[in-house]
Amino acid sequence: MSDTVAAPKGVQAFTFGDPTPVLDSRGIFDYVECWHNGRWYEPPVSLDGLSKTTRANVYLQSGLRFKVNMLARSFIPHRLLSAEAFEQFATDWVYFGMAYLERRNSMLGNAMKLAPLLAKYMRRGVEPGMFYQVHGWKSEHEFERGTVFQLREADVDQEIYGLPEWLAALQSALLNESATLFRRKYYTNGSHAGFILYLSDPQVDDGDVTALREALKGARGPGNFRNLFLHSPNGKKDGLQLIPVSEVAARDEFTGIKGVTRDDVLASLRIPPQLLGIVPQNAGGFGNIGDASGVWEANELAAIQRRLLRVNEWVGSEVIRFTQVD
Repeated sequence: MSDTVAAPKGVQAFTFGDPTPVLDSRGIFDYVECWHNGRWYEPPVSLDGLSKTTRANVYLQSGLRFKVNMLARSFIPHRLLSAEAFEQFATDWVYFGMAYLERRNSMLGNAMKLAPLLAKYMRRGVEPGMFYQVHGWKSEHEFERGTVFQLREADVDQEIYGLPEWLAALQSALLNESATLFRRKYYTNGSHAGFILYLSDPQVDDGDVTALREALKGARGPGNFRNLFLHSPNGKKDGLQLIPVSEVAARDEFTGIKGVTRDDVLASLRIPPQLLGIVPQNAGGFGNIGDASGVWEANELAAIQRRLLRVNEWVGSEVIRFTQVD
């Protein structure tokens, strides 16, 4: 019988696959351009995805609501446009970068009121002046030509739909959410607590080991942290070690990620942090909140209000007016 020589074992390395983005090409950015089905154009991004994203990040949601609140606070109601209708109109504009109003006329052809249309479901028709409301498959409504006004944020790639100005901070908002979800799972699965008691001293007999093991079991009640006891006689140095599990777990840089992504979102919204109630981490703080509010109103709020005044040109009267914010 010939001897069989075993092949030397080598080092093997492998991966579990490449990273897969949660929001791939069919997530938020659905289309390269605004393609149409012959009747209306589809938006360049998933409006349903955008609406879900705003609820995934506390800074983004709070900043958008802050802008809506400031617009609603300064709006003067009109007989054609109520305060409630304007708030919906302003919300769509701030969240999606576009908003719609329908002019509903009386039997004599006079405008009775301006009704907001949810931008998430609105589609611009291929034919000029045509708009559709699409809620799903075979659920659509065609508006009478010329009765719908579209207010859109200018875009460099297309002139059909508006895009929100905070779109550049989308990845930062999602990373902020991912960091929070990771930390929640980290606490839920108990990786942040407990310890490993490693015993390798050969001088400890089996009776002492058994007593120590039973003492650890008895000290842990229902709902308490899980601990691990490891007995390895004739081990190496440091015969008795207490190793916290949290020190050997993967570090996620939670605070750093939350801080950087928060700054990205606030930069895209151009809102001073003190106006959103963010607690400063330095001794000097963020400065005078009154000065920050005044600068923001002059540079941002006034510009948003001016864009919304385009409705007046379409209606032919001063429907939208604003007061001076104190």
